[in-house]
Amino acid sequence: MSRRLSWLPWLVIVLVALALPLYLDAQWLKAGQYMMIGAVGAIGLTLLSGQAGQLSLAHGFFLLVGATSYTVLSGDEEGLVGLGLDPLLSLVGAVAISALAGMAFAPVAGRVRGIYLGVASLSLVFLGLYLGQEAETLTGGTSTGRAPATFELFGFPFSNEGELVIAGVPIRGTERLWYLFLALLALSYWLARGAVRSRVGRSWRAVRDNEAAAAAMGVDVRRTKASVFAVSSGYAGLAGVMIVLWFDILKPDESEYGTYGINTSIAFLAMVIIGGLGSVTGAVIGALVVFGLPQVLTLYSTNLGWFTGSVTPVLVSSFVYGAAIVLVVLFEPGGLAAIGRRIRELRS
Repeated sequence: MSRRLSWLPWLVIVLVALALPLYLDAQWLKAGQYMMIGAVGAIGLTLLSGQAGQLSLAHGFFLLVGATSYTVLSGDEEGLVGLGLDPLLSLVGAVAISALAGMAFAPVAGRVRGIYLGVASLSLVFLGLYLGQEAETLTGGTSTGRAPATFELFGFPFSNEGELVIAGVPIRGTERLWYLFLALLALSYWLARGAVRSRVGRSWRAVRDNEAAAAAMGVDVRRTKASVFAVSSGYAGLAGVMIVLWFDILKPDESEYGTYGINTSIAFLAMVIIGGLGSVTGAVIGALVVFGLPQVLTLYSTNLGWFTGSVTPVLVSSFVYGAAIVLVVLFEPGGLAAIGRRIRELRS
């Protein structure tokens, strides 16, 4: 396939994604938005764990950092800390704060690795649980939470405010958020692919393969680890901003198994393993499986009366992607990305 024709599938995907809000109900669009949130976060984690070989279970913590930062920077509520900044500036600021939080953890990453790094990073999830509950002037507390400011871009609100019609279809808040999330995902994907192919990406892989050899070739190992943690945390922070816009509320977890808890961190790790460690495209596909399956099953269970008693869509989804991880580890360590490459090689 020529280079020009290789862009054809991507063009089709983009056109379909742009057209979906004109045909799908709001509930399906919400499910798709949740998958895009997962994809952005998974891209960041696959850069860290797949490209640089650094195990992290702290993604839930950085989601909370991003969500809280955006809400505080853009908010202006009486009795709560808020700066009332422009929403776009607040989004950029939330990503930057999340990246700085990841960089602050880099000294730990420079001293430990493997399972020890995973356990050390997991402690951040419990730190986030504590801070989310105690810093009520920032988060609003676990009982009521705090509403984020409506995202606006050059005065255009991504809410139900104002009238916008495309092809006879009213484009309201859900449809507008779809396009916003699609743009953020596309930008995240493009930047990640560029980083992987650049000198920075080569330094990440050198550290992953052999730290001593990388240092001998002139790679600053500690700086490289700090950079990839910052990038990965920035991606997680962006996903956190998307989460708070999706829920339309910032509500800290009451236990370690909430929106920003251990289960979420494990889900992101499952995404990159299923999709293929180090593959940006695979991370997106893994997010469609791990975050998409519960959403789809929930919608079908509502319409068709599936699942009764203790058998829930979330439980079934957990078994499915748990089995997928086992199958990937046993039969295709490269994940779905490797299977895709094999199919392309057979066609060529």
